[in-house]
Amino acid sequence: MSLRSLILTGYGINCEVESKYAIEKSGGAADIVHLNKLLGEPKMLREYNMLMIPGGFSFGDDLGSGKVFGNKMKFKIHDELLEFVKGPNLVLGICNGFQIVVKMGLLPEPDFVQRATLTNNDSGHYEDRWVILKGNEKSPCVFTKGIDYLIVPVRHGEGKFVPKEAGVLKGLKENNQIVFQYVDEKSNTSALYPHNPNGSVENIAGICDKSGRIFGMMPHPEAFNMPQNCPHWVKGTVKEALGLRIFKNAVEFMR
Repeated sequence: MSLRSLILTGYGINCEVESKYAIEKSGGAADIVHLNKLLGEPKMLREYNMLMIPGGFSFGDDLGSGKVFGNKMKFKIHDELLEFVKGPNLVLGICNGFQIVVKMGLLPEPDFVQRATLTNNDSGHYEDRWVILKGNEKSPCVFTKGIDYLIVPVRHGEGKFVPKEAGVLKGLKENNQIVFQYVDEKSNTSALYPHNPNGSVENIAGICDKSGRIFGMMPHPEAFNMPQNCPHWVKGTVKEALGLRIFKNAVEFMR
């Protein structure tokens, strides 16, 4: 089976073209669809095996990043989304997409109950920088198989991951649902700013559900789709578009 992804756009989402390019360059197929079209024709989800919500600033982050976009999906196509995530399908949320899937309640459990949030960076301002991520080899995440470390850019103002209750964090740890953590050059998972660009609890940069098929992360792997994207390329130390590993794993999973 080949990967067929529906990529949502509209209302301030602005990374849909990069995302489509990354998926297609990795061997999958992708269609960019406006949120309104999906809300009006929710059964179109059945034509795809991956739903991707890219980065951007949906609804200007005016009521909290991702909240309005997520509520539109949660309350208008709840049943179709539930059917989709219960099947052998994938969901990927990046940056604003991560905020959306968390706030609509698809992560850390796909039951439409919000158990965490992504809020204002501790720095008090927008962060645009490259970061180092350490992967969790014990994680069930489909998208990160074989990824020990990743260098990727962040560009967000509300990227601080905060569980609503202590039990949520405990569950994430016990089930290895913490997929990526921000680290420094010494792999320190308690590294402070600027290595952890937003102050996320436990340096969390990405999480998955227990099945590993629903995944969200704040940094942008789709923005590292050719070696020349990375500032380290000029030193000759980067020869691969590392961000594409995320999408290649999705393609391989569907195969």
